[in-house]
Amino acid sequence: MTEQSKVSRDTAHRAPKRNSLFERADAAFGLDNLGPKAVPTNLPAQRAVPKQRKAEPAPQTEPQSQVQPQAAPQEPSFTQAPSSAPVEAPFGVGEQQSKPVRAVTLCGPMMEIDRDHMVDADLIVPEDPVTGLLEEFRIVKRELLADARASDDDLARRILICSPLPGEGKTYCATNLAIALAAERDIEVVLIDADMINPSITRRLGVDAGPGLMDALADKTLKPEELVSPTDIDGLFIMSAGTSSALDAEYLTSARTHEVLDRLTRGAPNRFIIFDTPPALAASPAAELAAHVGQAVLVVRADETSRASLDDASQLLSACPDIKLLLNAAQFSPSGRRFGDYGEREE
Repeated sequence: MTEQSKVSRDTAHRAPKRNSLFERADAAFGLDNLGPKAVPTNLPAQRAVPKQRKAEPAPQTEPQSQVQPQAAPQEPSFTQAPSSAPVEAPFGVGEQQSKPVRAVTLCGPMMEIDRDHMVDADLIVPEDPVTGLLEEFRIVKRELLADARASDDDLARRILICSPLPGEGKTYCATNLAIALAAERDIEVVLIDADMINPSITRRLGVDAGPGLMDALADKTLKPEELVSPTDIDGLFIMSAGTSSALDAEYLTSARTHEVLDRLTRGAPNRFIIFDTPPALAASPAAELAAHVGQAVLVVRADETSRASLDDASQLLSACPDIKLLLNAAQFSPSGRRFGDYGEREE
């Protein structure tokens, strides 16, 4: 067994060669020699320069000042992205939003108006020479056109023709007014027979009646433009009254009426609609359609229509913002005006 006797440290320093391995390790790495070491004096000069530059604050603030100008222009580029996004919309989206609404094409079956029926009904015949009757309705249409163009909306181009009582000439005036308006250049006139009780537009013009206004209101699958027929009078279209029922008044007050009329006039600034309705004091359709038009013409017969009837009819049509009066069958003019005989005189 190896002898392990205590060895004196002093003896170990005097005779280092005879120290054990542990004693030599303690002498080199032990705690006796701990303490700060002296700074070497022979260090190269170039090694001290980097240490002095790191301690200086000036080089650190200089890079920070250079970063700020680079960050500033990046913020506008970020905030401008949302404003440019609508311009870069997918193909077709922007076109649908900015594209104006196109008017529907009136594509009902073609109608040829019997000119003999027009003469017998004392209506304006487009091919005939200018008459006093045409000149009178030219004055009426000028007033309606001026107000419609001043308003510049769809309602003003929907005109209701009515009378307080039967026999005052409302269908006669509605038909002649539609023919006179159709003579204007670049204007389409849709004459709608809204007198479901006594429809007479087609009879006066000598054409066959077919599905019309009430059919479009009752059946939502029908397209109203397919029930409006062009005629051989340029610019004139006709829509029949259609199939009448006990629910005509309820159909006229439904939301479907707005949908049908809006479809016929939307996107068509040169399209006018003329309604021939029943007398206001005899049936309710006139009062119900008054809310869907911008102008109403109340036809009164000279020397026959009473003031009380006129007041009552005007009250029933009060949903229309503009009510005009048209005196029919007048035999005199306070100013002595008489149209139609100017060309007959010799100069």
